[in-house]
Amino acid sequence: MLYLTNKVFLDLMERERGRNEEWFWFWKKRAWEAYILGLPFIVVYFFRERAWIFGWVEFGGLPSMLCGLIAARSRRDAPKWLDWTALAAIPIGIALSVHDFGGINTVSQWLEIGGSAGFLVGTYLLAKDRQSGYWWFLLMNAATGGLFYIQHHPVFVAQQIVSVAFNLDAYRIRRKAPKVKSVVMNPRPA
Repeated sequence: MLYLTNKVFLDLMERERGRNEEWFWFWKKRAWEAYILGLPFIVVYFFRERAWIFGWVEFGGLPSMLCGLIAARSRRDAPKWLDWTALAAIPIGIALSVHDFGGINTVSQWLEIGGSAGFLVGTYLLAKDRQSGYWWFLLMNAATGGLFYIQHHPVFVAQQIVSVAFNLDAYRIRRKAPKVKSVVMNPRPA
């Protein structure tokens, strides 16, 4: 449920972009906090379901989540070492998934890889304040929703569908938002 709350807060954040800087930063912080607070629950869930790859990939998204939270709290980029760690987690997480599967041979494996890639890349891009992260989240939600459907988890399928609606709305709002410099983060010195 906290992951869905993250999507709602991202949508609210985008609604405030260029309109009210204080509310923008408020919702940005809440979005990343909800994401991080939801992480242990989703990891435990995946481990209990014996979805080891999804569990470890979710955990591998923590550096990107921390980048997003640090950026939201300090209104500046996260430290370079954390950024590099988050970036390294993307290909490592996907490669480990493919390796663990011994290749990709079933529909559920394709869905798990798609969900993993969407999660890792989308989280990283949104932490860097790039709107293309929403498209990766759509891949994540579609793949994960498909996997939950195959596994007969209708509540989680519904949650993915609702997440898609919030992601699409946030992306739509972001595209329409005027290009303003009020939310540009201050980079750290090199």
